[in-house]
Amino acid sequence: MDPVFLSRLQFATATMFHFLFVPLTLGITIIIAYMETKYAKTGEEIYLRMTKFWGKLFLINFALGVVTGITLEFQFGTNWSRYSEYVGDVFGSLLAIEASVTFFLESTFIGIWIFGWKKLSAIAHARVMWIIAAAGNFSGIWILTANGFMQHPVGYTIRNGRAELTDFFAVIFNYHSILQIFHMLPSGLLLAAFFIMGISAYHLLKKQHVDLFTRSFKIALPIALVCSILVAVVGDFHGVNAAKNQPAKLAAMEAHWETQARAPIVLFAIPDEKQEKNLIEIGSIPGILSFLGFHDFNAEVTGLRDIPKDERPPVLPVFIGFRTMVGIGTLLILLSLYGWFQRNKLLESPFYLKLMLFSIPLPYIAIEMGWVVAEVGRQPWIVYGVLKTSEAVSPIAGTQVLFSLIGFIVVYSLLGAIGFYLMTKYAKQGPETEAATN
Repeated sequence: MDPVFLSRLQFATATMFHFLFVPLTLGITIIIAYMETKYAKTGEEIYLRMTKFWGKLFLINFALGVVTGITLEFQFGTNWSRYSEYVGDVFGSLLAIEASVTFFLESTFIGIWIFGWKKLSAIAHARVMWIIAAAGNFSGIWILTANGFMQHPVGYTIRNGRAELTDFFAVIFNYHSILQIFHMLPSGLLLAAFFIMGISAYHLLKKQHVDLFTRSFKIALPIALVCSILVAVVGDFHGVNAAKNQPAKLAAMEAHWETQARAPIVLFAIPDEKQEKNLIEIGSIPGILSFLGFHDFNAEVTGLRDIPKDERPPVLPVFIGFRTMVGIGTLLILLSLYGWFQRNKLLESPFYLKLMLFSIPLPYIAIEMGWVVAEVGRQPWIVYGVLKTSEAVSPIAGTQVLFSLIGFIVVYSLLGAIGFYLMTKYAKQGPETEAATN
């Protein structure tokens, strides 16, 4: 049993499950803060009911995110101790700030928000939610900054056989990290907007709490439209950055084997890594890959055959993940754009409401596939160009990792079942009555 493969599988399982909850937390806190601010300013009871309803779903989601996130950081010591030893001076400082400052601040103010309804004024209570939203997103920023270092290491020097931090500001202003931040935070808002619109669509189809869910839908809709376009625009910058700093990732994203100018993209292909070619190619469009990577239709794009075999990422998951992400992202733009023209006649558009209800999983899938592209596309490096994944794993037996992997799957399955049951239950149940909110 290969401890490297099993450790990667365990970390991927834990990370992808944890990331079912993180983006919603990042996005929905901002939207709830806006809703509560509307209540504080207008005094309209409907915004209070709205805040409490979406707030309940947020709290369930947050609790699951916390529980599943704690185990991730333990794995840096249990499964990836050599990685922690090698880059802990850089990576550890970023995680320490995230855990001791932003996460602590977020958790503390969530407690105040839960128990402060009758103790704080409406304005003060709304400000608490804005602090929660800010702290949660700053927490995400630190994690993305740490990951940005793994993707494009800067601000360090190798001394005494390990990476030591030399320029903290170079790390936090790393261009790759900035791109990830401007890609991920709008993605969280986009997911939250579709989450709110999907659940609102469910109740509007049943003609329940029509005023509340119509307003919720209309609050989320412009957020979805703006963020879906912003995510696509920043994604283009990611492509250019990959062409410059991670050519193997770009080549894997497009199953591009031959170095050539005016490089094409293919809409569908079946890559064969052993034969270093695509068995099937459908819909080849010349020059588009060159344009996506360099904004020049005639630019030369490095093919996988010119990259050493031991430095190539797995092609198939990166290729499929990229197309899934882009395809869903395009669909989210179209759904948001169409919704903008239907916003004043939602009850007259049952087909669109059904589409939005069944679209709730789409941004989740797109975000997960985005991380597959980012992380699998970086392989075989755990810190790109500096430390390979095979050199970073702890000196432990594969059987130990296998048992812990099975434990993770069992526990996470139970947590997921409980969490999604509670979220589904309360989402269907709808908001409390007006009398119950007083």
